[in-house]
Amino acid sequence: MNIITQIHTAFTSYLRTTFGHTDSYLFTLNVDEKRQGFGDISTNAALLLAKQLKRKPIDIAHEIAKGFAHPCVANIEAAGPGFLNLYFTPLTLQSLATAILQQGITFFKPDDADFKGKICIEFVSANPTGPLHFGHGRGGIIGDVLTTIFRFLGQNADAEFYINDAGAQIVKLGISLKIRCQQLTGQNVPLPEDAYHGEYLVELAHACIAQYGTGVLANSDTFFAGYAQTALLERIQKTLSNFGIHFNTWFSEKTLHEQGLITHALETLQKRGYLYEQEGALFFASTRFGDDKDRVVRKSSGELTYVAADIAYMQNKIDRGYTKLIMILGHDHHSYVTRLHTVQQALGLTQYPLDVILYQLVKMKEDGELVRMSKRAGNIVTLDDVIETVGRDVARFFYLHKKADAQLEFDIALALKHTDENPVYYIQYAYVRTLSVLQKAAEHDGLKDISSHDVIHLSADEGLLIKKIASLQTLLSDISKNFQTYLLAQFTLELATIFHQYYSTHRVINADDINTSRGRLLVTTLVRNTLDTVLQLLKISRPERM
Repeated sequence: MNIITQIHTAFTSYLRTTFGHTDSYLFTLNVDEKRQGFGDISTNAALLLAKQLKRKPIDIAHEIAKGFAHPCVANIEAAGPGFLNLYFTPLTLQSLATAILQQGITFFKPDDADFKGKICIEFVSANPTGPLHFGHGRGGIIGDVLTTIFRFLGQNADAEFYINDAGAQIVKLGISLKIRCQQLTGQNVPLPEDAYHGEYLVELAHACIAQYGTGVLANSDTFFAGYAQTALLERIQKTLSNFGIHFNTWFSEKTLHEQGLITHALETLQKRGYLYEQEGALFFASTRFGDDKDRVVRKSSGELTYVAADIAYMQNKIDRGYTKLIMILGHDHHSYVTRLHTVQQALGLTQYPLDVILYQLVKMKEDGELVRMSKRAGNIVTLDDVIETVGRDVARFFYLHKKADAQLEFDIALALKHTDENPVYYIQYAYVRTLSVLQKAAEHDGLKDISSHDVIHLSADEGLLIKKIASLQTLLSDISKNFQTYLLAQFTLELATIFHQYYSTHRVINADDINTSRGRLLVTTLVRNTLDTVLQLLKISRPERM
């Protein structure tokens, strides 16, 4: 239990004993430079108590300020309408810095994992009918960083890609590739308007003919569908690998059909009384669980729908031992989320948490203009294009740095800048600067071997950096619950900003003031270690020089 948690625990105990207060309240570590005049910790506890006790908030605040005592708290002030500002003792910051340095990454991890089960995080899951377009990068990075954070915190999390390799889109893909092959051999065969028109199929047709010769045209549409799907899935896998994303499982929708898992799932719903026939089709009575209409699971032709596959897939995840399901989908899946929850209820799986993260559109801006994209027309900006143009580091950060439910404009011009305007350059430069400072310090006999003993040389000037670093512990725990991965990117940029500002106003290496320098080198070490940790979580490189 770190010092901040100890203070919070003692404060909560005091409120419960003194006022019978049990409600949750804000207990905020002030890590914003603008809030340094409001203590090291702020809380609205008195304001909440006022409603419960029907007393003036400021009176309760004064009572708490006078009555609560803790060895780590030097002073408590009542402010405004009833806020409380708690100030640390110098020893508190020293103890906090000691814990961060000595414990390393363990400081940021919980003593015990919050969730004991097995988590399945499904994301990207693009149809293998074309290359990944630039919009797929957003769902990919959200899922990848979330999975990484879960694992960092000691939780058992798997990343999964659902391959939509069954259905009409695969049939259409095969027809589209065959026609492209026919066109390359001189046949005047028009491509239907609803076919796939991308240039990637022309490239694939060249490869297909080069491998099999013109005799390949004697093959069925099924052959071309399989050839295209395999090649495109391999391209998707390579793209994601280049983006730093690796999946534990690539789950094939086709296996649900081949192994009879859809039939089995529908039999389960039939026994539960949630299926009925109408005009030769089989319906899932999803309106009984809040859906806007009942869903067809088997058409009158006997063809199974994607809803039937979704039902079987959810049951399959649970059968594979997952006890918590997370899915990351585009914003246009709002109604689909409702349907997922109806399936969960109908299958009797509500004891297994199901969370869906919806992310907004990505818009690409180049030369100040938004880039228009159409997969059908073939003018696609692929994720490969983005990674190749701006690099993996910049791409990952730019896709992540805004809240998932906010629209994102990916500014190519900004991404290509090697100046402080580019947040990735700015962050990496902060990391390189810490390395440079520590290397130069090691050349001075009096500034070598910085250790936790040097906490005695810390001053109030280092307080903001120490608190900011300590706040990462709570931040990571919060992300594991609210899934707001953008907060990690935001934290990284803020830590870099605070360090740059600190460096510009403080002379870190001063051979004439060894003690002060050792304190400043200690906090520089903490910044270096923390940037190293968060950049690894973001899978952004840590250059040694720039």
